[in-house]
Amino acid sequence: MAEHHTGPAEVGAPMDYKEHENTYNMFLSATKYGTLFLVALLLGMTAGFFAGAGFLGGLVVLLIVFIAGIALLR
Repeated sequence: MAEHHTGPAEVGAPMDYKEHENTYNMFLSATKYGTLFLVALLLGMTAGFFAGAGFLGGLVVLLIVFIAGIALLR
């Protein structure tokens, strides 16, 4: 049959909230800058493949968008 627990659900070690907040902030930063990189990559690929800019033109677009995005996100 079912057991009836009356005590606390978790009796482990106490939470380290400062470390939890640091990990969460690192996750948000990685998500933010990772998304920026992927958007810059897609714009660079679009310029390179469809706009006729070639490899170097696409690379220049990628770098410009990525550097501008980093400056805006800080």
